[in-house]
Amino acid sequence: MDFSECIGFANENPVTFIATTDGDQPRVRAFAMWFADRNGFYYHTGTPKSVYSQLSKNPKTELCFFAPDPQGAGKMMRVTGQVEFLNDKALEERLYRERPWVKDLLRTGPKDAKVVIFRVAHGEVYFWTMEYNMREQEAPRVKF
Repeated sequence: MDFSECIGFANENPVTFIATTDGDQPRVRAFAMWFADRNGFYYHTGTPKSVYSQLSKNPKTELCFFAPDPQGAGKMMRVTGQVEFLNDKALEERLYRERPWVKDLLRTGPKDAKVVIFRVAHGEVYFWTMEYNMREQEAPRVKF
């Protein structure tokens, strides 16, 4: 397994569950990943949202991508890493081209709201299937 398989799986299954912490309370929510490439997994959010403040305080996260299988338990890809907030004008312009609805969110939110782009660029990935049920630690890992 190499990282290109992970990129492909993420782009084919972009709904991601993102785990954060709020003090000592774990929090998880579904996100629509923007895209994945050799530089990591890319997302965006708004500064008024709790996920932004949680990741700002503690950038450690785990992502979980899931591909259902009607015949079984499906396949998960779990990514452990740290969030990096990006200040990149070209990426921001790309975001507004590809997801123009994001700009509309700014019009309806607080006046000081901003959109932030973040990615998980370094960490470890593994796939879980029933083959690794009860033996999760044996699943092959990819560092990126």
